[in-house]
Amino acid sequence: MDKSRLYYQIPYVKSFMCTVEHCEESGKGTWLVTLNQTGFYPEGGGQPYDTGTLNGISVVSVHEKGEQVIHELAQPIEEGTLAEGIIDWQRRYDNMQLHTGEHILSGLVHKHFGYDNVGFHMGAEEVTVDFNGIIEPEDLDWLEDEANQLVYANVPVKVLYPSEDELKTMEYRSKKELSGLVRIVEVPGADVCACCGTHVENTGEVGIIKIRSMIHYKGGVRLSMLCGRRALLDYRDRLKDEARISNLLSAKLVQVPDAVEKLKSDSQDKDYLIGKLGSSLLALKAGQFPESTEPLIVFEEDLTPIQVRQYATLLYEQNKAGVAAVCSGNDRDSEYHYALGSSRMDMRALSKAMNSRLSGRGGGSSLMAQGTFRAAREAIEAAFLEETEL
Repeated sequence: MDKSRLYYQIPYVKSFMCTVEHCEESGKGTWLVTLNQTGFYPEGGGQPYDTGTLNGISVVSVHEKGEQVIHELAQPIEEGTLAEGIIDWQRRYDNMQLHTGEHILSGLVHKHFGYDNVGFHMGAEEVTVDFNGIIEPEDLDWLEDEANQLVYANVPVKVLYPSEDELKTMEYRSKKELSGLVRIVEVPGADVCACCGTHVENTGEVGIIKIRSMIHYKGGVRLSMLCGRRALLDYRDRLKDEARISNLLSAKLVQVPDAVEKLKSDSQDKDYLIGKLGSSLLALKAGQFPESTEPLIVFEEDLTPIQVRQYATLLYEQNKAGVAAVCSGNDRDSEYHYALGSSRMDMRALSKAMNSRLSGRGGGSSLMAQGTFRAAREAIEAAFLEETEL
């Protein structure tokens, strides 16, 4: 084991002394620094890098390059300097809680379903874990319960460095073929896994494991989860959101789901009524025009694309025009939604011709076409009359 990597020697190290071995410009306004030893964890294995300071200078990222740990600093530091590294402990400890919690859950999924963890990412908002098999929604609660029972048991998290012969006899999870010294993290009763990340010493420190959601993903599933302090903060935010929704709905927290259902039902009823009234209004508008075989173009200000189509359909079906065009929009935006309807001309051909002239998009059938024009009203009127001239 590399003794210069203090995050393995002393996972709970919050500050440390070191000597700056090399410092060079990165070419992007930062400096790349190597140290004789470091407590800063570099990004890897799905776990984000540590941040903090080195002699008061911000450490903005940490990554590996070959066998070296590279620290990206906001300012240069002289080679040979004796420096104090201070780790952003809250960030590190959050990641330790999250990583150990993920091992517990992934180990239980492997134990009960035989699925592999094929993707793992610690993000700013959540941890996502991908499995190469299907888990049913009804299985999530008991999986979560079993995971948290292991947290309550407060069992020691073991870090092992087995010999090659010992490794051959061990059953452990790994995403790739490994060689050389292999670091194994074991959570008794849940998981044995090859891992390069940092972990808590006892499962009780994970605090809580909460599965937030599940989606189908690449033939398997993706679970979103949080642990420890991050789960607490998420729960706190959700309760605040629930309280705000409760106040907006004038309903007790336990009554919020029913209140939302009622609000949804009322909204659907209103949408239906508005739709009927809108259709009636369009029928009245269409009825004002006399029957004709001449082309007719009508402009409105605030019709939806569906209403534009309805209006055009009414006009040509009621024989108000040989070719009917309805456009909704204004010259301020220089965009109009349009619908073209006729049983006398091919609307696909008319739409194509007008789109070409008016920077338009859209199409349809021989009877009806719709889309948008990016042109002024005057240009649209002129193009329509010219293209429909018999």
